[in-house]
Amino acid sequence: MNKLFSGVYAGKSVLVTGHTGFKGSWLCHWLTAMGARVTGLALAPDTQPSHWQLLGLTAVDDRRVDIRDAQSVQRVLAEVNPEIVFHLAAQPLVRRSYRDPVETFSTNVMGLVNLFEAIRDCSAVQAVVNATTDKVYSEHETPDGYRESDPLGGHDPYSTSKACAEMLSDCYRKSFFTPDNDRASTTRLATARAGNVIGGGDWAEDRLVPDIARAAITGNPVLIRNPDAIRPWQHVLDPLSGYLLLGQRLLTDDEAEGAWNFGPECDGEIAVGQLAEQLAHDWPDVRISRSRDAHPHEAAVLRLNCQKAKAQLSWRPVWGGNDTIRHTRDWYLAYQKTGTIRTSSDLDAYVSDAKRMGLAWAA
Repeated sequence: MNKLFSGVYAGKSVLVTGHTGFKGSWLCHWLTAMGARVTGLALAPDTQPSHWQLLGLTAVDDRRVDIRDAQSVQRVLAEVNPEIVFHLAAQPLVRRSYRDPVETFSTNVMGLVNLFEAIRDCSAVQAVVNATTDKVYSEHETPDGYRESDPLGGHDPYSTSKACAEMLSDCYRKSFFTPDNDRASTTRLATARAGNVIGGGDWAEDRLVPDIARAAITGNPVLIRNPDAIRPWQHVLDPLSGYLLLGQRLLTDDEAEGAWNFGPECDGEIAVGQLAEQLAHDWPDVRISRSRDAHPHEAAVLRLNCQKAKAQLSWRPVWGGNDTIRHTRDWYLAYQKTGTIRTSSDLDAYVSDAKRMGLAWAA
């Protein structure tokens, strides 16, 4: 495992913000498996159960710090001196952003400013990957999918905060993270815009798969809102392979800077109701009910164009829609029935499939 991505992560000091969250815990698991020295910076998990706690990653230096606390963020970077930073800390939920826009903007915008300011004072940092979202784009008709050059925008507080995070990243890259701006070395920065991510271990509120898992465990029907909305569903390991590939390339290549889309192939673009029905297949405890309640605005169709990542990074999604759904369902079924955590076996299967596809990062 430590030879993946040309072995660049073995022995590297890596900071992951948001490590106690769903995507962050999967990333920490992968990084530690490759031999990285990982420090996590995040609040305590806000769900029970929690994928982070279930993994029990004792090798990770677990720092419980609020990204909005500028002094604490600066102190962690000064103590750890990370060479690579993956920024995943966020308020990531659309519906919560309507309930608490102040928390959303203070975390997703000012929290990012705090991190960038700490990085300015930390000469060890060579590469930063800032994970944003596919929802940063201004909504418009786009049959070929949103491209990185399309206008940014946002309807809800969450998507707007992440569009701001994209602009902040571009600002700091141009204004501060170059040798021309009183820095001894360059910090290369990229943003990663991923589609709707699913996989085992997500227990967040108001997300389709966790809602289905909780309903299956409690025996209640799951209410599906906006069932006709089309989303680019992908297994969590697919965008993470893109993040790790970006981190590798940023260490040596300034052309890896900028914005990158990481989304599924066409078979991953599935309506919400259809995905729920496919997950329910072979999961007898799942009962689906369609909600008629009013819900906040969300885009009807989201589609990413990932040609840039395919052409310039040689990135490809490894698992299509059927494999993504099967691995996700099997993770929750194993946990529900026996308490088994399939994270390691899923990662092994994913890497094996990437090798069979001939992807360079897995060679």
